[in-house]
Amino acid sequence: MSEYKFYEQVNKAFDRAAAYTKIDKGLLAQMKACNDVLHIQFPVEMDDGSIKVIDGYRVEHSHHKMPTKGGIRYSTMVNEDETMALAALMTYKCAVVDVPFGGAKGGIKIDPKKFTVTELERITRRYTFELYKKNFIGPGNDVPAPDMGSGEREMGWIFDTYRQLSSDINAEGCVTGKPVGQGGIRGRTEATGRGVYFGIKEACSNAEDMKALGLNKGIDGKTFIVQGLGNVGYHAAKYMIEAGAKMIGVAEYDASIYNENGIGLDDIVSYKKENNGGVSGYDKATQLKSNNAVLEEECDILIPAALENQITESNAPNVKAKIIGEAANGPTTDKAHEIIKQRGALIIPDNYLNAGGVTVSYFEWLKNIQHVRFGRMGKRFEENSYKKILSVIETVSDRKFTDDELAVLAQGGGERELVDSGLEETMVNAYNEINEIRKQHDVDLRTAAFISAINKVGFMYRGMGIFP
Repeated sequence: MSEYKFYEQVNKAFDRAAAYTKIDKGLLAQMKACNDVLHIQFPVEMDDGSIKVIDGYRVEHSHHKMPTKGGIRYSTMVNEDETMALAALMTYKCAVVDVPFGGAKGGIKIDPKKFTVTELERITRRYTFELYKKNFIGPGNDVPAPDMGSGEREMGWIFDTYRQLSSDINAEGCVTGKPVGQGGIRGRTEATGRGVYFGIKEACSNAEDMKALGLNKGIDGKTFIVQGLGNVGYHAAKYMIEAGAKMIGVAEYDASIYNENGIGLDDIVSYKKENNGGVSGYDKATQLKSNNAVLEEECDILIPAALENQITESNAPNVKAKIIGEAANGPTTDKAHEIIKQRGALIIPDNYLNAGGVTVSYFEWLKNIQHVRFGRMGKRFEENSYKKILSVIETVSDRKFTDDELAVLAQGGGERELVDSGLEETMVNAYNEINEIRKQHDVDLRTAAFISAINKVGFMYRGMGIFP
């Protein structure tokens, strides 16, 4: 897929949306440009005593709001173009869902599966040290998070390294996606996939839009295919299934499988664990000719949750899904987007649908700089208030609640419940906003999301007094 320049693809979508705004061309050019691009090379000692030089990247796309925010990807595909594109998408994504960060992204060019845990720790800590030296990390200037190939373990190493280097009282806020014991927040692991579900759910709740697609309102009864059962794809599939949808196809790096009668999520995940993360040879579904062939199979909803540039002009004409929910960053190329749009399908774009992770990262960052857990001050008060109400109901209705019923009915909002509520509120409000823009300008949702982001970022630049 090297012929597709990811950053160029993002900017094409930006330019299409910019035509619907009244913002000066010079300011638009500034908004597209990456403010800071860092490429570093650093030596790390391997377990056998040899020295390996590692390539790392960090891009801060926009400083219109601080700190900047974006994940760190561990992959051999990491390069400057990809990191710039992902950082730009983070700027627009944060703006769409009203999360007050500028966009950033980072990457370490390695295959994490080929290194031991101790080697990965040394690589991560040295990368953090390089970021610190160059002022590319800190709770007030740039806050990394997990991405493909990294998780809470790596974020814990980053936090610990930063804490040793800095005396910042808000050091916990230097990175998000940490283990809960190191200042992380409950609900962060599933946040991106949960956000994907909330976004698709809101789209499917619009009866008028579903009728135009020839579908019934709601998720219940709809079929879906997911590409990539990693953290994001797994959680998106989990919540879709719990809402009554049926998973009929799965694509992974080694193969794709299809069964119109349904594929059990837990069963295929167990199979993947036993087969190096692949689905090849799974005997409860039909294995197709290639690892992305299932993208072209019949379904109501297609959820690409893997890499960028997966739906291109070569396979887009064969994509039959009526809804494409972009859980990954940049899974659809610009030309493929136009092909699918002309067919009349609804594309729920990555610069909105993928925002669940950064939304909950924002909650974690707030928790870290405020030094108080969500729910700590209000949960017991809520429970006592609910119990008083239930006591009145018991008095007037002669109905006695059991202890188990009281435990459920009078439960106050803890950290996980408040995070989930905040995430749903964010995704619902943002969808309705961009859907209204879509209908106002007669454009697609991706263009509408970019229009929303461009106007919000442009307003901030004007407010800063940088431009008239």
